[in-house]
Amino acid sequence: MEPIFTTEFEGIPLADRGKVRDIYDFGDQLLIVATDRLSAFDVVLPTPIPDKGRVLTQISAYWFSQTSSIVANHLVSVSPGEYPDQARPYAGQLAGRSMLVRRAEPLPVECVVRGYLVGSGWKEYQQESSISGIQLPPGLRLSDKLSEPVFTPATKAERGTHDENISFETTKSIIGSELAHKVRDISLEVYLKGSEEAARKGIIIADTKFEFGLVDGELLLIDELLTPDSSRFWPEESYTPGISQESLDKQYVRNYLETLDWDKTDPGPELPDEVVEETSRRYRKIFEWLTGNTLD
Repeated sequence: MEPIFTTEFEGIPLADRGKVRDIYDFGDQLLIVATDRLSAFDVVLPTPIPDKGRVLTQISAYWFSQTSSIVANHLVSVSPGEYPDQARPYAGQLAGRSMLVRRAEPLPVECVVRGYLVGSGWKEYQQESSISGIQLPPGLRLSDKLSEPVFTPATKAERGTHDENISFETTKSIIGSELAHKVRDISLEVYLKGSEEAARKGIIIADTKFEFGLVDGELLLIDELLTPDSSRFWPEESYTPGISQESLDKQYVRNYLETLDWDKTDPGPELPDEVVEETSRRYRKIFEWLTGNTLD
């Protein structure tokens, strides 16, 4: 199946074109189409990753179903046959990589949960011995498991800029104390639910980020959920504290890009065939490993 870098559907208004997703407007509902674009360091790379959009959509749908008892979500349907009439002619392109969702007002913070010390959390810990104002014990190593997961929210950056970790106090000042406590508690519960299920299948979810939105005052989990774009997945059998881990997510591409003489600004570099093929393989593998299904 040929990768899809961008979509155009005549007769359906385009609401937004994000780094990975094209979003179409159906009034109080949105059609979210996950393309095969890949962003790294907040730059959309020019090379698509085959099957990536289908993995993101189908793994999100899987987790939305698994966590619906914890928190409501925005998913209406992943079946093109149930989409509005204007979308029916494009059912072939939409199958497996699209979601019809309720339109929500997104909260202006990223809800990040970390169970292991890695990424920007590791960098901040090395400088401050803390993450997002949460003091951590001394002497922790890269990839160490934390004694308990921590909620480390971040700003939702404008395109072309980087998210920044913020304290819980800052989060309360942005969205209010009651809502901040609610998204923190739900984020930790969803992360624990996902981590426990993944662990039974030999997978570590090192960290992840969630997005929430409001519909008529109701809090919903939105966007994507526990995907290899929003999470770090490590095989438990090869986990070794103190070093970088084998990844089944887009960290593989980030690691490759770090070897290049690239300043992490537009335009991004083309990816070589072997990196594209291995990235696609890792995305498919984590989907099949987690869900027990083959990719539709």
